[in-house]
Amino acid sequence: MQTSVVFASFLFLFFTIAISSSNHAATQNDCMLPSNRCRDDGPDIRFPFWIKGRQPEHCGYPGFAVSCTATSETVLELPFSGSFFIGNINYASQTVSLYDPDGCLPQKLLHLNLSASPFLNKVSNQQAYYAEGTQERVISFVNCSPTEPERDINGDGQLISCLGVSAGHQVYAFFSDLSLSYLPLSFCEKIKTISYLKPMDPVWFYELFVPDSNLLLSWSQPWCGSCEAEGRYCRLKNNTNRSGPESTECYSLPKSPSSLALDASAKKVLTGVTTGFFLLVVAIMVSFKRYRDYKSDKIEKENQVRILKFLDDYKTLKPSRYTFADIKRITNQFKEKLGEGGYGSVYKGKLSNEILVAVKVFNNSTGDGEDFINEVGTIGRIHHINVVRLVGFCADGYRRALVYEFLPNESLEKFIFSRDTKRPHLGWEKLQDIATGIAKGIEYLHQGCELRILHFDIKPHNILLDENFNPKVSDFGLAKLFSKDESAISMTAARGTIGYIAPEVFSRNFGHVSHKSDVYSFGIMLLEMVGGRKNIDSTVENTSQVYFSQWIYNHLSHGKELEIRIDEDGDAGIAKKLTIVALWCIQWYPVDRPSMKVVVQMLEADIESLIMPPNPFDSTMCLDTNVANSGRPLCTKLPIISE
Repeated sequence: MQTSVVFASFLFLFFTIAISSSNHAATQNDCMLPSNRCRDDGPDIRFPFWIKGRQPEHCGYPGFAVSCTATSETVLELPFSGSFFIGNINYASQTVSLYDPDGCLPQKLLHLNLSASPFLNKVSNQQAYYAEGTQERVISFVNCSPTEPERDINGDGQLISCLGVSAGHQVYAFFSDLSLSYLPLSFCEKIKTISYLKPMDPVWFYELFVPDSNLLLSWSQPWCGSCEAEGRYCRLKNNTNRSGPESTECYSLPKSPSSLALDASAKKVLTGVTTGFFLLVVAIMVSFKRYRDYKSDKIEKENQVRILKFLDDYKTLKPSRYTFADIKRITNQFKEKLGEGGYGSVYKGKLSNEILVAVKVFNNSTGDGEDFINEVGTIGRIHHINVVRLVGFCADGYRRALVYEFLPNESLEKFIFSRDTKRPHLGWEKLQDIATGIAKGIEYLHQGCELRILHFDIKPHNILLDENFNPKVSDFGLAKLFSKDESAISMTAARGTIGYIAPEVFSRNFGHVSHKSDVYSFGIMLLEMVGGRKNIDSTVENTSQVYFSQWIYNHLSHGKELEIRIDEDGDAGIAKKLTIVALWCIQWYPVDRPSMKVVVQMLEADIESLIMPPNPFDSTMCLDTNVANSGRPLCTKLPIISE
């Protein structure tokens, strides 16, 4: 088994490396073009620029896309500023020279907006070292009337003839560091001020406004200056974020086109070797599987003998005793946990390929083993279709565990309280079948065994469902055994779960503890099955519905609808029947409650044969002595049993 795992891991690693290398090579090669120019004498386009329509987007950097026109010109689109033709790109200084194909660059400058682009039109202190010979210039555009003597304007400014004359006005450009205060405001108006990057040439200002003038822009990210200084090229790192200073790396191009062909050939060889190796592995695995199947058939026959022997023991209802090593083997080292509680944890296990079990492992440091003794001493001696079956137990020193049959649908609690829409919806007929099955299981505990078994913890969490949703009573950790001849049992402390405990378990003022205490718990659980909610719910908005049992009795006694989900005809009758039976079961005094045998008869009877019980919430006061012969307790101040 370990050899198979190591082999599978090696195979997975091999394919991962091969695929990763192939993908990385493909990522590099699809950026290589026979010519990275729109035309032979055009600017060389490489990272961070990329040519739309010819290269994938990962070949460049955001904001550096260029395109080729029908006349093979290289065009850069600047957001909100329009299209510029690229004259030259200096990758070492990270500058690009742009020009207007119409020969009127000032027209473009008036609308220049670089806020949404990666380009700059000025040099910061940090960038000055790679852009020597450039500095920031500021230009002001002024619209003047020709009525002003032309010498006063044209002598210090530059007339921009390509902008034309609009309504007798002309546009001039000035240095902003020159004072414009001498211009007559009635004839001139400043319309735009821009910053501009230009080599420090004495005639740069005048060249800016002549035909075929250029605009010089720079970029700071991505930084590829170190790659260019080494005579290498720059690109994005594989599988990295496309921003930030750490997103690029340097690389060298192949020395000749034949190197590209060699890489393609190597890629084909790698693909061929990978495919051949894969086919070889498949052939080995098929042969191994056939051999394993042959061995499995032989082992399966041997297992069948053991399974038959186990089933014979299973039918004898004599639980097997396991060592703790057996428990670890059965649960596969406690691999799959089904749940946990104060007693310990429950794990899924296997006795064979076909027999699944649930293993309850008790905590080593909690309790004195009473729960363990109770379960083995009670459930180990009974057999009923509606009581969970004990397969075996472990008492290996201080380590204790119980092995039960596995029930795939888990507990009833997860179906009646859960809001999980993926769980199957239990219809009213199925709920009635489940309620009847639970009642039969409890009735068997009370009457069908040699000793009467009082469960003391009947609640939805302790009702398990098999694959057909047949209920089985489980968890006998609080159970007590007593003779059928005894009408009551003695207890030194209350036991059970708050909300399901019968009144007499808390205080002897309400009567003696007996099998009727389980009847009360069953009634509370039955009401929760009807309402799909817990009996005591502090989360509801209407405070009158906090105690659901009292709320539902008031609705029935006044002829009101139960206000619960009804899907089909007949559902209302089933819901009402289950509610009436539940209200009989939760009568305050044990003497007023039916036995579980009568409860089963009521659940199997027609709704017309059932009558409403008395209100259990009007009888919480003790009786006077003159009615003591009714079977209810007198108003004696008996001590309350602590929990």
